[in-house]
Amino acid sequence: MSHVPELAVKNLHVAVEGKEILKGLSLEVRKGEIHALMGPNGSGKSTLANTLMGYPRYEVTSGEILFKGKSVLEMEADERSRAGLFMAFQYPVAIPGVSVANFLRTALNARRAVQDANGTGAMPVGKGIPPKEFRALLREKMALLHMDESVAGRYLNDGFSGGEKKRAEILQMAILKPEIAILDETDSGLDIDALRVVAEGVNALVGPDLGVLIITHYQRILNYVKPHFVHVMVDGQIQISGGPELALKLESLGYDWLREGKEVTTP
Repeated sequence: MSHVPELAVKNLHVAVEGKEILKGLSLEVRKGEIHALMGPNGSGKSTLANTLMGYPRYEVTSGEILFKGKSVLEMEADERSRAGLFMAFQYPVAIPGVSVANFLRTALNARRAVQDANGTGAMPVGKGIPPKEFRALLREKMALLHMDESVAGRYLNDGFSGGEKKRAEILQMAILKPEIAILDETDSGLDIDALRVVAEGVNALVGPDLGVLIITHYQRILNYVKPHFVHVMVDGQIQISGGPELALKLESLGYDWLREGKEVTTP
């Protein structure tokens, strides 16, 4: 694993409409690592996700977000995405009139254009991915996620079930090959079968070239996607970090022991 973390959040303070939500949060994620960020509702988990991706409503008042050693604070959301930072949304938006295939091909070409500019791509400058190559890639990744090929022709998330929307998010991740992926409560609203399929997709993509930050309220997705590190967020700060056993402790004890500032040993 690399020495310098691909994603480094340093003493981050974030306000929304003048109210401070994140109060000095620090976190590092490297490629090859799976991190889980847990915490009660209102602790600031989604604020962190949206701030990482550059949502303009979230104002960074102090601190730093570095991606591959460079500050992203002046970068727009699309620039962050093209650079290799990805977020799967808790509530994916429907885009009527834009097919899944067209959306993914456009996004992939934008991502590859940046890789070409940096000398890391395999595409001739100014050329998009050839249609035949893209169709083969799309079929391969859809099979990986147990998605029917007919989904490619449907409008993005339009009329999709909760499980289909989340699978489409993981499909984007599979196609774009980001270096760091943030999954913002991807497990919310999924039945156990859809959760398992999404988790299998994440597991199939995780490897030495991808680091993942799973933001979740519940432990259940961690039964399927095993994290290397678990961080618990309360009131805008990470209160405690540990291994996967920390998630099991939260499952049995809840968050009250952290709110009260009391250390509790697992029976």
